Amino acid sequence: MTVLIVASDVTDWPFEIPGVEVVDAWTYLTSPEFATGARSSRVVNLCRSYRYQSTGYYVSLLAEARGHKPLPGVITLQDLKTRASVKVLSDELDELIQQNLHPLQSSEFTLSVYFGRNMARRYDRLALHLFNLFAAPLLRFEFARNEEGQWQIRKVQTVASHQLPDSHKPFVEESAQRYFSGRASSPRSRKRTRFDLAILHDPDEKQNAPSNELALKRFIKAAKEQDVYAELITKDDYGRLLEFDALFIRETTFVNHHTYRFARRAAKEGMVVIDDPVSILRCTNKVYLAEMLARHKIEIPRSIVVHRDNLRRIVEELGFPCVLKKPDSAFSQGVVKIASEEDLKTRFADYSGDSELLIAQEFLPTTFDWRIGILDQKPLYACRYFMAPGHWQIVKQERDGRGRYGKTETLPVELAPRKAVKLALKAANLIGDGLYGVDVKESNGNFYIIEVNDNPNIDSDSEDAILKEDLYNRIMEVFVRRMEQKRARLDD
Repeated sequence: MTVLIVASDVTDWPFEIPGVEVVDAWTYLTSPEFATGARSSRVVNLCRSYRYQSTGYYVSLLAEARGHKPLPGVITLQDLKTRASVKVLSDELDELIQQNLHPLQSSEFTLSVYFGRNMARRYDRLALHLFNLFAAPLLRFEFARNEEGQWQIRKVQTVASHQLPDSHKPFVEESAQRYFSGRASSPRSRKRTRFDLAILHDPDEKQNAPSNELALKRFIKAAKEQDVYAELITKDDYGRLLEFDALFIRETTFVNHHTYRFARRAAKEGMVVIDDPVSILRCTNKVYLAEMLARHKIEIPRSIVVHRDNLRRIVEELGFPCVLKKPDSAFSQGVVKIASEEDLKTRFADYSGDSELLIAQEFLPTTFDWRIGILDQKPLYACRYFMAPGHWQIVKQERDGRGRYGKTETLPVELAPRKAVKLALKAANLIGDGLYGVDVKESNGNFYIIEVNDNPNIDSDSEDAILKEDLYNRIMEVFVRRMEQKRARLDD
């Protein structure tokens, strides 16, 4: 990948970074070399002004139009100018801001962030997170205490490279070298490939991770065979997201979470992303799923959207035992079996503190659930997920190690019940065209959708037991096809 630093004047950036070319803004905007050159260019925009329709603004705008990857992007430029956006984004970091600035005695504080770093190491984590939210190379944050004594971001400014204090320049050069060295954007770090894929994962997510370590390696191998460079990234790499052509989320997703912010930003920037933010919104809320599936007359267990005024309906229509679910539960957490009316009142009081609406469903005891994997609106794999030993769910959350999970049996999609596959496909297609795991119960010869999961498990020696390497290849083929389609649209 070609890396360009674009400045208003080449003398504005006096540093030499290996593998990085410096070009003036007007040349970048007007020279055919850059208009028709390589698509896989990384453009670091260090112009003196990003004002709307200024030269700096057009550098980022045309970089996006050319299929390059600008830092900052146009959306970031708009966020930096909008006071409301600054407040919303900074609220996400409130706890970290209070922790870092609490020892200060003053009522105002200025923090410089250069390529995600600050000169004082004690602010490194805060600087990185601020860079992740406001992805621009040179930033200055002004903080002030409010009437309650809490620190808030008062102002965010970009810093022109030619106005850097002389005392800061050695640190800026070091930070830039660290930012570019070893990155996917470094042309010396690897062989050039057609596309770059970011795989978001959490190395600390052990028990409930959607893909184990070996599966992640197999995704990377499958990508390489498709001439795609795949790199594992973490939540701290938010500021690097635009270095890639696509995002594959292999970390448990939630709406009020960095996984959703990654997906939303990738989608807004026109990247190929699985899971897309719409799928995350729809799949992670069981109230939405129950309403949507019922409206489309898809078979589900008898269900009631529960609130404080209709608890009696559960007693009268579902009886006991029944199942009570938090809307955003995952891996069987926030899902409980209710044995009595007293138990219902207790659990409702516990759960309703997080959500005004809950879901209650009839209890359908089975020895296993069907899991049908759907990709690009086609069946991909079929599994039987057996209940954990001595438990009514496939995961026994209160147990670690052996006995926590029920066993998994994977079989060819063609050997799974046709009704289960057809029903799963119909339900998943209402969500979108991403990667889904649809849970289906078989009871007395009938099939019922339990839920549609975005970000389904794909573990080595489990979901891949039948397709082996082909499972990973098929997923990568979808990414490649979508990236090629996106590139073709840009070329038209």
